[in-house]
Amino acid sequence: MNTMSHSLLPGLAPGLVDHPAFARVFQPGRLTFGFMTPIEGYPSSPFPTMENHQKLAQLAESAGFSALWLRDVPFYDPAFGDTGQVLDPFVYLGYLAAVTKTIALGTTGIVLPLRDPLIVAKQAVSVDQLTGGRLLLGLSSGDRPIEYPAFGVKFEDRELRFREAFQLIRTVTETDFPHASTTLYGRLNGHIDLVPKPFGPRMPMIVVGRARQSLEWIAQNADAWFWHISDFTQLPQLIAEYRAASNGKAYMPYGYSCFFDLDRDPDAPLERGRASMKIGRKALVELWKRQQEQGLTHVALNLKPLRRPATEMMDELGEHVLPHFPSGQP
Repeated sequence: MNTMSHSLLPGLAPGLVDHPAFARVFQPGRLTFGFMTPIEGYPSSPFPTMENHQKLAQLAESAGFSALWLRDVPFYDPAFGDTGQVLDPFVYLGYLAAVTKTIALGTTGIVLPLRDPLIVAKQAVSVDQLTGGRLLLGLSSGDRPIEYPAFGVKFEDRELRFREAFQLIRTVTETDFPHASTTLYGRLNGHIDLVPKPFGPRMPMIVVGRARQSLEWIAQNADAWFWHISDFTQLPQLIAEYRAASNGKAYMPYGYSCFFDLDRDPDAPLERGRASMKIGRKALVELWKRQQEQGLTHVALNLKPLRRPATEMMDELGEHVLPHFPSGQP
């Protein structure tokens, strides 16, 4: 297994070497795990209870999980049927930053075409500064057409809006008094500057989903890529194609998110849905060991279908699963 340190990877952007959040979640040769918020099962309702969410976040941190991930769901759409953690992700990031100490905090992902990219940049670097570099900024193009008219944005424009907004965030967070010109957003003429800047030299930016971009664009512009796949047998080929599109980057983290239910029976086999799995812990260890060898770097667990207390599930994963995947971070 390749366990080289980040500092020995020449293709890794200098600002990501030893970055607190990036190094905690993305470790060469190792597989890490996190939770999508809310950390609770709510299989029969689109609305989570959000009970004890502070305690659950702290338990995830103390149990050794590497990240908490927040979704961006501005409206309740009955046809979609899931509101995520309900709370605005940037407001919730501020809350979680105050009640945790070391766990990485990420978004999966901010629906970039529906938000002003300069405001997103200001919010993101504020969280990044307040947490000492614990933010991973995941950005997506959104998948709910019904939301776009409410924001006065064309659904058909989301490909270009995402690409321009992504690059604009990169520019204003990494350049002093930048010049920038966009088609769908504004212009910067070098006379104003965004403050604060990130805690470190740069803020990690992740593409979530395909964002209607080519694999080559994602590989060459993002610091990591998150998606979900319906067939685990496709994972090695997907990772290989992603890394081949990188134009020589040495380290290309890839992670997936999935709806997750841990069976009470430790011997239960894997049951797969389109973007979900139910499984016992023994089969889970074997699955994740295999995927780690295939190059997978992170799994974000969405507990919506969970039918047992989250604390019980977390205890079982912490005692019987995480020890098989030792982390190089404290």
